[in-house]
Amino acid sequence: MNRDEILAAYERQVRTGQGERVGRVVRKAPDDGWNGIIWSDLDEATADAEIAAQVAYFTALNRDFEWKLYSHDRPADLGERLLAAGFKADPEEALLVAEAAAMAAEPRLPEGVVLRPVDDAAGIDLLVEAHEQAFDMSLPDLRDRLVRRLAERPESMAAVVAMAGDRPISGARLDLDPGTEFAGLFGGGTAPGWRGRGVYRALVAHRARVAVERGYRYLHVDASDQSRPILLRLGFEPLGTTTPYGYAPKA
Repeated sequence: MNRDEILAAYERQVRTGQGERVGRVVRKAPDDGWNGIIWSDLDEATADAEIAAQVAYFTALNRDFEWKLYSHDRPADLGERLLAAGFKADPEEALLVAEAAAMAAEPRLPEGVVLRPVDDAAGIDLLVEAHEQAFDMSLPDLRDRLVRRLAERPESMAAVVAMAGDRPISGARLDLDPGTEFAGLFGGGTAPGWRGRGVYRALVAHRARVAVERGYRYLHVDASDQSRPILLRLGFEPLGTTTPYGYAPKA
């Protein structure tokens, strides 16, 4: 895998090709769902004014938003400028990529665990319940967004829940970016008591098979400290890091 070529394709297809180009940034501002800046082309002379313009735009909409900052973005002090403008940084994540075909395999699950495809609102409920157990937080907004997405754009994602009897113990989704070679891995957190037993790896293998079936060449993921070691052992390649910077107008 040529990392420079893959990163260039990722920039072109995923970051600049999946939102609205407005001057020096690409942003997403749907009526529901994730709002934020996914790409920028800034320098020392333009960064502060562009940050202020985007803060003003989302504040006028009264929406929280996120600025996805990648380690190769410029200027080099863009993160510091975002903090000075009132953003708050979440933990840094690793941008990892792999050939989907190399990750696709028959999922190997612990005894008594089965995979349930998510294709209705009841499945979304199970997916969100799994996330809430894994991350120990309430996620009502996530449920609402995914229910709407499933109803309006079912072709844009493929989600799955790992079930132990009638209990969801892990859930994950595959975001399918139309017109690109890249499918994104999201979720996969596993409930306490089931960690370290291969559930996360099985969900990666399952989603990789779906990606190949849908015609996608690459998997990409923003990996936390918990998932990064597993994905690297599976063969994912690091392309850099990304840090979410959040801004809440109400605050």
